[in-house]
Amino acid sequence: MPAELHTLPSVTDQAERLIELGVHELGGFRPAELRSMAAETGARAGLLVVRPDRVPASALAPLLRHQGKQGFIVVDMPDIDQFSPIETVNVPDEPIYVVEGLDRGDHMANWSPHEALPAIVEGGRTPLLLIEGIHWVLQQPAALERGHCFMTIGSRLRKANDTLDARTPALWISNGTGRDGRDNRDAPKVGWCWAGNRHTWLGFASATGRTVA
Repeated sequence: MPAELHTLPSVTDQAERLIELGVHELGGFRPAELRSMAAETGARAGLLVVRPDRVPASALAPLLRHQGKQGFIVVDMPDIDQFSPIETVNVPDEPIYVVEGLDRGDHMANWSPHEALPAIVEGGRTPLLLIEGIHWVLQQPAALERGHCFMTIGSRLRKANDTLDARTPALWISNGTGRDGRDNRDAPKVGWCWAGNRHTWLGFASATGRTVA
């Protein structure tokens, strides 16, 4: 992962970015409230995240930008907001929290999600949620780089029979082909890949942990 991605803006600067984008309104926060909660985390480093039950992925994805193009969700993922944390991922109950030790997982490119998850856990790390991946790109657009994009396998959809849907969420840059449409070429894209498939251009984003005040 490029060195510049290891240093995020400060948590207070990230709060200002979310306010600039109108995320506070989507989550029902006043600007001062979001600023206060960010300051109360006491975090010097890390990614500021608003819980998905306050601002869902479907509301955040259109705020993404790449080369002036607006982010979008693939048409065959209308249930995006039903993807939730897998059992091994513990998400703080507070409205906002901080994700520490981000890594895009470039070294796992061409692994399948089935192969990557055990390696992430055995390494003492936690896979990113889709909502966390979107927050990362909102704060640091360079985290999404053609040929080096990432999956967020901490989020999965559990079906009515209690098995996991085979789709695993990912963020990448559209080529404007197929149902994406030519107008979406170079746009940031929220999509999915099969849990058993490998892709040379997708790593597996993870973190060291999640903290609150």
